[in-house]
Amino acid sequence: MHIHVSGKQIDLSDALKHRVNAHLGGLAERYFDKALEAKVTFSKARSFFTCDINVHAGRGLTLRGEGEAADANAAFDDAAEHIAKRLRRYHRRVTSHARASKNEATHETGRSYVLKSSAVTPSAQTQPDNSTDHEAAAEAETYAAIIAEHTTDIPSLSVSEAVMRLDLAACGILLFRNRKNQQINLVYRRDDGNIGWVDTGPS
Repeated sequence: MHIHVSGKQIDLSDALKHRVNAHLGGLAERYFDKALEAKVTFSKARSFFTCDINVHAGRGLTLRGEGEAADANAAFDDAAEHIAKRLRRYHRRVTSHARASKNEATHETGRSYVLKSSAVTPSAQTQPDNSTDHEAAAEAETYAAIIAEHTTDIPSLSVSEAVMRLDLAACGILLFRNRKNQQINLVYRRDDGNIGWVDTGPS
């Protein structure tokens, strides 16, 4: 597995880089026949170090862990433990997925976009009671513009598999095609900590 270790405006010791490589390499050997790559990024916020780990373990399978501590080594330990806990939770399913992913053909691709947020010019906000100014404000609005475009996988999954991937990647939302009814579905993390599920299939 290729492991890239970097720091944002901080210098990392060779000992820390070696420790990161050895730990993640051992984790990959335990759970995956061949994980593809991992990116580990350290940064410092106030008096704390933060560590962000992203592991690409197979097609559609991404693991993420974040850690924070008073020193970089402890921050890495915290982030790595988050990943290890998720792996232990889904051990059998993750292992079987990683072995089958290279032969998996149940993916579609779609396009994802990054949009620039809209804004209204200050002059359009100065005369709220004048209808002419209201029309000018509507015309002066800067509507969202596409600033980046990417291709993205839309995997064919069961709902439980989608929830597993959402949890492993520590992300807020996952789009997938429901293997049961072949409809586009969505799972997402709610503010109360539970998982929401949107099924577009017939009721």
